Amino acid sequence: MDSINQQQPEDNIQNLHGEDANKKIKELAEQAKSCFFITNIKTGVPLSIRPMSVQKIDDQGFFWFLSADDSHKNEEVSHDPFVHLLFQGSAHSDFLNIYGLAEISKDKEKIKELWEPILKTWFTEGEDDSRITVIKVEPTEGYYWDNKHGNAIALLKQTAGAVIGKTIDDSVEGKLEIEE
Repeated sequence: MDSINQQQPEDNIQNLHGEDANKKIKELAEQAKSCFFITNIKTGVPLSIRPMSVQKIDDQGFFWFLSADDSHKNEEVSHDPFVHLLFQGSAHSDFLNIYGLAEISKDKEKIKELWEPILKTWFTEGEDDSRITVIKVEPTEGYYWDNKHGNAIALLKQTAGAVIGKTIDDSVEGKLEIEE
């Protein structure tokens, strides 16, 4: 059976490396703003999955989160630093799959940098709440699914393909090879 990518005239695989991979990671993650943060990747116990807001994605491609030191997530990361982040920016594009290594700290300067007033919902004492920790995730590998020309063009191509009975797809996907 042929894959969808073999039934269309366009090349829809575009692997990205180094700086291009970092730019794509940042673009897609900032579009989504939140992800599913998955722990217990290597321990052999059931995965733990929870939604998390990304506080920042820096120019190196590191993800920054704030979390409580008494959370299950922090406990799980302390035993197994391998994490999986899943992003969806829209219903039809901006999908990002990241594996990485998480590191927990109580870096007060980073907490201050990442702090937003809405976080007082979880950290009632504000940015000085003693429970706040920083989780830095350094990506080790990734994969993305997006479209080449924006959602409007993708929808037009998809609709035209349905009308004429031919795969005309504006999608693009590929490996994100993170260089250290």
